[in-house]
Amino acid sequence: MSEVIALARDFIGRQSVTPEDAGCQQLMIERLEKLGFVCEVMVFDDTTNLWARRGTAAPLFTFAGHTDVVPAGDLAQWHTPPFEPTEIDGYLHGRGAADMKGSLACMVVAVERFLAENPDHNGSIAFLITSDEEGPFINGTTRVIDTLAARNEIIDMCIVGEPSSTHHVGDVVKNGRRGSITGDLIVKGIQGHVAYPHLANNPVHQALPALAELAATTWDNGNEYFPPTSFQIPNLHAGTGASNVIPGDFNVQFNLRFSTELTDEDIKRKIHSVLDAHGLEYQLNWTLSGHPFLTDTGELLHAVVDAVEEVNHQKPQLLTTGGTSDGRFIARMGAQVIELGPCNATIHKVNECVSTADLEKLTDMYEKVLEKLLK
Repeated sequence: MSEVIALARDFIGRQSVTPEDAGCQQLMIERLEKLGFVCEVMVFDDTTNLWARRGTAAPLFTFAGHTDVVPAGDLAQWHTPPFEPTEIDGYLHGRGAADMKGSLACMVVAVERFLAENPDHNGSIAFLITSDEEGPFINGTTRVIDTLAARNEIIDMCIVGEPSSTHHVGDVVKNGRRGSITGDLIVKGIQGHVAYPHLANNPVHQALPALAELAATTWDNGNEYFPPTSFQIPNLHAGTGASNVIPGDFNVQFNLRFSTELTDEDIKRKIHSVLDAHGLEYQLNWTLSGHPFLTDTGELLHAVVDAVEEVNHQKPQLLTTGGTSDGRFIARMGAQVIELGPCNATIHKVNECVSTADLEKLTDMYEKVLEKLLK
């Protein structure tokens, strides 16, 4: 069994459901300290984070990822126990195999191989690992970044090991992500009997024209790297459950995934102006999950594209699709950030799995990136 598959199996066998780490980071520490890394465990509330660094010179190249996984769900639907790594027909099965314990194994082994050949490399290498990526993401990478920034320890380049690929490893590289902002809106009305509407004020009726206008709004046209900004309503609630009561409040939750053509302040101003123009009485609370970021040039992008092409004999496609990632926190340092990981077809599903051949290739890609940047 190869080093990378053995390490991936060891990670998968640890039941590290958010925010638990279950010893995964300690396993990394044991291997990284042997390579000369200085390992710093940062615990914030219920979350365990690892900052490990080798060297003090610039540039600072960082591998970023997470040891936590989503819950397994209905165990009866799994072909194999989710925390007992099992190889079937060239695929390693288990919760976290693709998202993203496989990537973590590739990172560690790639660094081990690189340092064996290049012990006196240029720059510095670091690992930023959290157990709070799949959860509320408030005590994980963002807190580590705040700590590093406070002591002027700045990441220059970062590969996030999120599962970026579609059909085979490296066919897609994520060189940015859209921003995400959520609004929790309460439209105020007057509760009453449906037979006496003149004595009430139905907030649903009042709000629907405004919501229709927002849903039909062209926020921007996107750009070369980002699709147009999208406004979506995932949750609505009003009423008591009775068919004869006009509700007093109408609760609406909406989300916008937005491109670099907009800022969160642009979005807030536009939505408040529409709600005000419709004369609504409302309360609106905002949650900004992350700003959009983009790495459209620089040494890291070139190194990643070249490394993937050397392994796959085909250039990767550069995309910014999908949800948010912890790359958004690292990018605010001004770092070049690229996401490169295995296929995402089974992430968060029952019977999550990853191609063992893809993990071997991903390890080669990571090692080649190090060679191109730090050799």
